[in-house]
Amino acid sequence: MNASRTVAPVTGVVTRFLGGAGLLLRGFGMYVRSPKLMLLGVVPALISGVLYLALFATLIYFVDDLAAWLTPFADDWSSTPRGLLRVAAGLAVVGVAALVGVLTFTAVTLAVGDPFYEAISERVEDRLGGTPGMVEVPFWASMRRSIADSLRLVAISALVGVPLFAAGFIPLVGQTVVPVVGALVGGWFLALELVGAPFQRRGMRLPDRRSRLKADRPTALGFGVAVFLCFLIPLGAVLVMPAAVAGAALLARRSLGQHVEER
Repeated sequence: MNASRTVAPVTGVVTRFLGGAGLLLRGFGMYVRSPKLMLLGVVPALISGVLYLALFATLIYFVDDLAAWLTPFADDWSSTPRGLLRVAAGLAVVGVAALVGVLTFTAVTLAVGDPFYEAISERVEDRLGGTPGMVEVPFWASMRRSIADSLRLVAISALVGVPLFAAGFIPLVGQTVVPVVGALVGGWFLALELVGAPFQRRGMRLPDRRSRLKADRPTALGFGVAVFLCFLIPLGAVLVMPAAVAGAALLARRSLGQHVEER
């Protein structure tokens, strides 16, 4: 059956985008009903969060030096244009670092907390009637596939980050349009990353995820952008990650044409 016919609902793009964001809220609701899973789910994100917060703080501390290093041609300019250029360069560095950092944080945290997040994801699907077409995959084989798919996604996101970084130097555009595009790009890759576990349980890989989510891209973007924005809030990634895993199980089921209401 054609995926686009079974997945994409007959509603407006904005409605579907907001519906995707609503899946994250539903993920929160389903996740908090299991206090033990809630506590376990925070631990891996907390470990990764401390590491990434330290790295990002270091980047902010040295951002002026980085901006100057990236724009040596402006050394002889007058102070005002040189300062404006280097502010734009600094913002571009921070923006790209945030994009790549959020995506790598997700990949690292999912790898570190795989047993916990797998339990959360399975619990959500059990409440919805189980996992149709479930395939038993050995733990190490699953881990290797997850790491391979995550590295592929991070590599692609880094390549996308290069033109965004360059566009960050453009006055006004670099401080308005580029962050919006960055959130959309980051949201798309986050959605692809987070639905990995439910797709793997069905014996499906990254190309399957991509084709299914593309069939209803606004919903996938709504979910991914909501997660992306939450991850930008200090400690947001630590608190939101488990709920994002739960919401991703709902997104995966919706993209596969399976019901997302509790029975």
